[in-house]
Amino acid sequence: MSIFSSKSGKYGRLAASALVVAGAAGLLGSCKNYLEIEPIALNTTDATFSTAAGATSALIGTYNMLAGDAGYGNRISQYYPYDSDELIGSAGPIDGGRRSIARYKTFSTNTEITNPWNRLYQGVERANICIANLPLSPAYNGSVAADTATMHRLYGEALALRAQFYLELVRNWGDVPAQFSPTVTGQDVNLPNSDRNATLKRLIDDLAIAEKMVPWRSAAGVTNERFTKGAIKALRARIAMQRGGYALHGLVMTRPTDYLDYYKIARQECLDIMNHRSEHTLNSSFLETFKSINELRTEAANELMMTVGMGGSGSASDSKLGYYDGPRLSASPTFGSSSGAITIAPPYFYAFDSTDVRRDVTITLYTISNTNAYAATTLANGTDGKFRREWRVPALPGTSNYLGYSWPLIRFADVELLFAEAENELNGPTADAQKALLEVRTRAFAGNAAKAAAGLTLTSKDAFFNALVNERYLEFGGEGIRKYDLLRWNLFTSKLADVKAKIAQMQAGTVPYGPSQITVTIPATIYFKPVTGGLQFARSFYAAAPATAPAGTTSASWGASITTSYVANTQPSGSSYMGSPSTGTGLAAEYVPSAGKELLPIPQSTIDVDPALTQNSGY
Repeated sequence: MSIFSSKSGKYGRLAASALVVAGAAGLLGSCKNYLEIEPIALNTTDATFSTAAGATSALIGTYNMLAGDAGYGNRISQYYPYDSDELIGSAGPIDGGRRSIARYKTFSTNTEITNPWNRLYQGVERANICIANLPLSPAYNGSVAADTATMHRLYGEALALRAQFYLELVRNWGDVPAQFSPTVTGQDVNLPNSDRNATLKRLIDDLAIAEKMVPWRSAAGVTNERFTKGAIKALRARIAMQRGGYALHGLVMTRPTDYLDYYKIARQECLDIMNHRSEHTLNSSFLETFKSINELRTEAANELMMTVGMGGSGSASDSKLGYYDGPRLSASPTFGSSSGAITIAPPYFYAFDSTDVRRDVTITLYTISNTNAYAATTLANGTDGKFRREWRVPALPGTSNYLGYSWPLIRFADVELLFAEAENELNGPTADAQKALLEVRTRAFAGNAAKAAAGLTLTSKDAFFNALVNERYLEFGGEGIRKYDLLRWNLFTSKLADVKAKIAQMQAGTVPYGPSQITVTIPATIYFKPVTGGLQFARSFYAAAPATAPAGTTSASWGASITTSYVANTQPSGSSYMGSPSTGTGLAAEYVPSAGKELLPIPQSTIDVDPALTQNSGY
């Protein structure tokens, strides 16, 4: 009998209840070797938490709720953040599944809504069990100092895990039921919506406790797949910025009047992390940060402060990163297959300076065939690129969907830019704010500080904020951050409108390029030739195509791929653009401002059994 499904029912909600928490899965093994705990024969809650080893096993079972298809292995990381002004989720009309989410016309019966909701609440319940039982253990305040330190650390990690689960619930569903103790037999499971601001405040308070109980990375003895002090501080900063930002209430985006209090919390937490550069710092190489994930190894700077560990080659605990997204691979005998399902919003390519090293890491412009041949994509079919199957070490040929890639939950670059944002909001564009932003940006230009600063205006609060909005756009593409940034800034509607307008300008041949709005010519055709391990492009992406193809090259459609039909399909089905009817298959095609679609619907199966719960507006 698992502690997550005790005989008395004390630690599990009824299967038909509103929250559908953890069933009799037992204490799951971990995703990576260095998290694995020896299986134990203990089968009651008291026995499990009586030892540090048993309690650690219980906590690893809670970490496992982050992984898998319904967690950050696919749905939360690859379905929910798109469509945005950076990337487009699986193209196609609304389908009652992932495409309905991407097009902003989903339904409360969508299983891609229900399953992650249940998974997150399973995580909450497991965390609640740990939080409730750890302090009751004799080992928590016992005579063995090492065991006591371990138990206190586990308690802090459990608080952090619960905060992460609730953050995801709040930013996707808004006012969700919030319970901070394990479910007990006879409890009324008909829970109402909880005010998200109160929930977030509770999480922030919890994390202030947690960060005191968990050591810094260097003293933790583990890699970045468990929460350490720096990661908890970063999570607290992120939640504070969420609490201080705009959020959808009914059909209106509003911001709490006390938002500056939370910017102060975020600023201080980020500053504390930045003052511990021996623990976490910016990796000198943007490429290396992501190559390390694809090559299944750590990176020396520990910029990846917290990642979700994946493994096991199955839907419960592994990830489809590099299979669902990344360049399309068609049964490569060396690398295997991938879907290339996440494509770029075409203006995103031109948002990068041509010398910004992030562009060619974040965006891929090639496919690999079943003969290992590389070929160029069109501008309309460029894909995201931070997770790529052909980068995996060791290579994994075949058709397996699961590559074992970890999800980067928090990076040091995010800490620096959150600090810059909070500092600017509180004190204006101070030297410290500028330094933090420019450190991230300078890495993007291979250490060329003059190039990084060229064209930037950082001398006023508004100008600095606009520069920061753009910098986060370029830095975090494909990491599930942009959509939630735009929402907390109340820029979601305007940025979607802006990117759609730029797509129309591309089709018309009048495209503003980058933050300085310099107009460039986008070639209708590009030319390339294969080289070892990739492609070499023969002409500029910023000049008209030549009248004849350069010798030895193959052509691919580029600007010409942005057709009237492509533009039309970014509009609601049934509308048209220059005579081309829309089938609603493109970027945020069915999004309508002030209709409530910035949040997901609460699953209908939950609404049906919980009369105290109110559905989100617009559904």
